Amino acid sequence: MSRRAVAGLLALGLIAVGAFLGLREPSPFVRFSPGPTVNVLGQNGDKKIITVTGRKTYEDDGALRLVTVYVTGPKDEQSLAETLVAWADPDVAVLPHDSVYRANETNKSSRQESAAEMTSSQDSATAAALGALGIKYRSDLAVALVDKKGASAGLLKPGDLLRSVDGKAAADDAAFIAAIKPLAPGTKVRIGINRGGEDREVTITTRPAPDDKTKSRINISITKKLTFPFKVDINLDDNIGGPSAGMMFALSIYDLLTPGSLTGGKVIAGSGEISPDGVVGPIGGIGQKIVAAQRDGAELFLVAQENCAEAAEAHYDKDKIRLVKVHKLKDAIDDLEAWRANPKAELPGCGR
Repeated sequence: MSRRAVAGLLALGLIAVGAFLGLREPSPFVRFSPGPTVNVLGQNGDKKIITVTGRKTYEDDGALRLVTVYVTGPKDEQSLAETLVAWADPDVAVLPHDSVYRANETNKSSRQESAAEMTSSQDSATAAALGALGIKYRSDLAVALVDKKGASAGLLKPGDLLRSVDGKAAADDAAFIAAIKPLAPGTKVRIGINRGGEDREVTITTRPAPDDKTKSRINISITKKLTFPFKVDINLDDNIGGPSAGMMFALSIYDLLTPGSLTGGKVIAGSGEISPDGVVGPIGGIGQKIVAAQRDGAELFLVAQENCAEAAEAHYDKDKIRLVKVHKLKDAIDDLEAWRANPKAELPGCGR
C-alpha cells in the first residue's frame, strides 16, 4: 500500500473518531417533549386537587386536564447525538438555549421562578372564575419584592398593601408608578401603606431610574393581592410549575361552583395563562402538550389564540382531538357548553 493510501486511511479514521467525539459534546439546545397530564377535577393522592371551603360545590364525572412538558433545564447537558435524535422526532421540539433561558439562569432559580408563577396563576385563576360567576372579591396593590440595597430597604416589606403616594390614592400599579417616576431623584415621597391591618405612612427618598437618570423609582416590585370571599386550595405536585395551567384551573373552579357538568362526562384538555380578568395568554411547548393530551384521551383541546398557528402544526390526529381557539375564559366556557350539547358544533378552531 502506498504512503498516500495509508495517509488517506488514517485521515478517514481521524475524521470518524472526531465525528464520534463531536456527537458526544454538549449541544446548546433545549429539548421539549410531551409530559404527563393531570385531571384537575380529580385527586392528587388521597386529596382532591381543588378544594373549596365556605361555598357549595358540584361534582363532574368528566375530566379537565392540565398538560405539561418535559424540558431540559438551563444547566442540563445533552449531547449533539441526543439533540439530533430529538430533531428527528415529530413529537419533540428543540430550541436554542438562549431563546429559552437567561445567561445566568440555574436549575434552582428556574424551579423557584416556575413555582412562583404557579402560585400566581392559581390566584389569577380563582379571580377569573369568580369574575365569570359575578362573585365579587377584593384586589389590593401590594409589595412583591424589595431591593435590599434600594430606596425602600428597611422601610417597605413584601406583603405591604400600597394605598397612596403623597396622600393621593393609587388605584393600580400604573397609577402608582406614574406618581413616582416623574419626580426628580432624591425627592422625599410619602407612601401610604397597610401592614398587618394597620394603616401607616413611610417616607422614602427616591433614586434614579436605571433607564433614565432624570426619573425616579423606589426599587420595589409590585403585585396584586387578591382576597376572596371563600377559600380555594389547589393541591398539586411540586414538580409541576409555571403559569400555563391557569386557564384549566379557572375552568375547573368555575365547574365546581356551578350545577351540572361543564365537560359532559368527556375528557377535555387545554393550556394557557390566565389573567385575573379572564384573558387567556400564550404558553410554550404547545405542540408537545397537544400530543400529550391526545395520548391521554382528550377529545377537545383549548388553545390560546396566540398559540393557534403553532398548534395547527403539532403532530396530532384531527380525527381524535379537536383544537379550539380561545381568547377569554368566557369563550372557553361558551365553547365547552356548545360542544357538550353538540360535539359537531361550529367552534373557532386552529385547523389545518
